[in-house]
Amino acid sequence: MRLLLINPKYQESFWSFKWAVDGILPAKRAINPPLGLATLAALCPPHWQVEIIDENIESLPLNPVADLIGICGMGVQFGRQKALLRYYREAGYYVVAGGSYASLSPELYTFLADTVISGEAEYIWKQFCADFESGSPQPFYRETGVVSLSDSPLPRFDLLKINQYTTATLQFSRGCPFRCEFCDIIVMFGRRPRCKSIEQVHLELEALRALGAHNVFFVDDNLIGNKPAARDLLGFLVDYQKRHDDVFRFGTQASLNLAEDLPLLQQFRQAHFTWVFIGIESPDEQTLKDTLKVQNLHQDLLTSVRTFYTYGIDVLAGFIVGFDNDTPATFDEQYRFIMNSGIQAAMVGLLTALPHTPLYERLEREQRLIPGQDSSDNTRLATNFIPKGMSYDEMLSGYHALYRRLLRDRSIAERIRIKMRYMALPVYSGEYSLKEQLGILVRLFVRGLVPGGFPRLFHFFRTLPVLSPGKIPQVMVDWIAGLAMQDYVRRHFGQDRQIVARLIGRIQDACKNQKKGLQWDNGMQATDSGITLHLGGGFDRHFYHHVQRHLKRLLRRTSLGIIFYVEELREQDVPDLKQFLQRLARYGDRISVVASERIHQLVLIDSSVFNRIVEKKS
Repeated sequence: MRLLLINPKYQESFWSFKWAVDGILPAKRAINPPLGLATLAALCPPHWQVEIIDENIESLPLNPVADLIGICGMGVQFGRQKALLRYYREAGYYVVAGGSYASLSPELYTFLADTVISGEAEYIWKQFCADFESGSPQPFYRETGVVSLSDSPLPRFDLLKINQYTTATLQFSRGCPFRCEFCDIIVMFGRRPRCKSIEQVHLELEALRALGAHNVFFVDDNLIGNKPAARDLLGFLVDYQKRHDDVFRFGTQASLNLAEDLPLLQQFRQAHFTWVFIGIESPDEQTLKDTLKVQNLHQDLLTSVRTFYTYGIDVLAGFIVGFDNDTPATFDEQYRFIMNSGIQAAMVGLLTALPHTPLYERLEREQRLIPGQDSSDNTRLATNFIPKGMSYDEMLSGYHALYRRLLRDRSIAERIRIKMRYMALPVYSGEYSLKEQLGILVRLFVRGLVPGGFPRLFHFFRTLPVLSPGKIPQVMVDWIAGLAMQDYVRRHFGQDRQIVARLIGRIQDACKNQKKGLQWDNGMQATDSGITLHLGGGFDRHFYHHVQRHLKRLLRRTSLGIIFYVEELREQDVPDLKQFLQRLARYGDRISVVASERIHQLVLIDSSVFNRIVEKKS
C-alpha cells in the first residue's frame, strides 16, 4: 500500500511569525513539523510505503502515486484541508480526514472524505489499515475508550524534513487536570493526564539527536498536568543533557502553578528549558473564577511571571478578551498587566466558543452564538458570539487598539527592559553558528530596525544590556518576536482606505492597455481576496515588470489578497509568468493562482508558496 499523508498549509497568524521565518532566520520554512503525521506513519503496517508532505514547506503533487491519501488539520487549517480533500477525492483517490478538528467536529467532514478518523489514532488507525487492506474500510472511526500512551510508537521522524523547521516536536502527555470553560483539550483528551514512559521519551530524543535537531518543543498542553510524572521526566532530562553536553534547548506549555514549585522550576532550568508558554488569560480575579481558571489564583500573577524570570526562563503567554466580566476598561487592564509583566510574545485573542466545549454549550443555551461565524482562529478581528459587558464593535475596536499599543516600538522596548530587570542569566544563550548569528543581526538591522528610523534604533539600543552580555541573545529574540507581531498587526488589523485606493489606482493604470482589466471588490475584508487579475497569452515582459512593482507595494502595505486567473497561456509566455510570480513569492500566502492542471504543471506553481487552485475541466 502506498499512503500519502498531507499537512495542509496554514493561514498566516501570530503563531506563524512569518516576518521572522521568511526574512530573518536562516534557511527555515516553518516553525513546527507535523508530529501527528509522523506518529500516524509509525502506526501503519510495516510493509506500507508512507510519504509525508507538509505543504508549509513543500509543494503538493497534483497526481501523486498513492493508493490512499490522508489529510490532517487543526481548526486554522480547516479551509485548506477541506479544499484538498475535495480535490483529491474528485481526482479519484481514496481520502481520509483526521486531526484535531476532525476529532472535535467530525460532523463537518461527513461529505468531504471517504473515511473520517476522530480521536486519538493509536488503536483506530490500525483498525482502519486492516479494514482498508481487506477491502472493507468504514466511513467513520471514533476512539471511545482510553488510549494508553505506552502503545504510542516512536514517530517516523525520518519522514520529516527536520532541518526545514525552527523547532522539532515530541509529546510526553495528553490531557489536563483543570476545567477551564473555554478549553477543548479536556473535551478531546480528558482531565486525567496520561504519559509516555521515560524510555519512550529517551528513544524519541535519540532519534531527534541523530537527525541533528537542537530545539525541541514538548507539545503537551500542560507538561506538569501529572506532577509526579513531570518530576520523573525532568530528572531524566537533566541527566540526559549532562551526558550529551546540553545538546537540546527545550520549550513547552504548562500551567502557571509551576511558579509555586521552586524545586521543579529549578529542574526546568537545569534541563535547559528556555521558555514556557502559560495561559494567563486575564489579570481579573473574578474572570478567572468565573471561567474556572483556578490554577491562576494561587498567588499574584506578576509574582508568578517574575519567578520564571529569576530562573532565567522566558514566558510566552496567552491572553483572552471578551469574557462576560470584561468591559471596555478591560483593555487598559490587560495593557497594564502585559507591560508590567515584560511578556513580549503576548498572544492576545478574542474569546471564541469552540464546538462541544462547556463555553459553547452555555452560550448556545443563552442564544449568544453568531450563526455561521468561523471559530478556527481567535487572533483575527472577529469571533462567534455576542459579548455581555460591551458591544461586539466595542470589543473589536478595543482589541485592535490594544495590539496597536502593545506593538509600538516604545512598548516593545519597555517590556524588554522590564523583563531584563527581573531576568537572571537566561537559559537561552543562542543557537546558531557565529556566521549565522551575524547574518541574523544584519537582516534584523536592515529589514527590521532601519525601516523604523531613528526612534526605533533609539529604542533598540536602549534595551541592549551592555553590562550583562549574556542577556543579549534573549533581547534579540524579543525584538524579532515583537517586530514579527507588529508586522502582522500592521497588515491584518485594518487598512488605510486612502492608501489602498491609491495603490489600486496605480495597478488599474498599469492594466489599462491590456486585453482584460482588473477587478476590485471594495466589499472584501482585510484577509479576503481583494484583487482579481486575469493573466494569459499576450501579456509581455514589460507588463509583468510594471505591474509587479505596484502589486508588491500593495502586498507589503496591506493584508489584501490577490487572485490570478491564468488563461490561454502559450508556452513562450511561461518564462515571463514564472519570473513574475517569483518576484511576488514573498507574499505568496496571500496570492491564489487559479488555472487548469496543464498550466499549473507548465508553470510549476509551488503550493507551499502560493495558494494553488486547480480549475475543473468544463
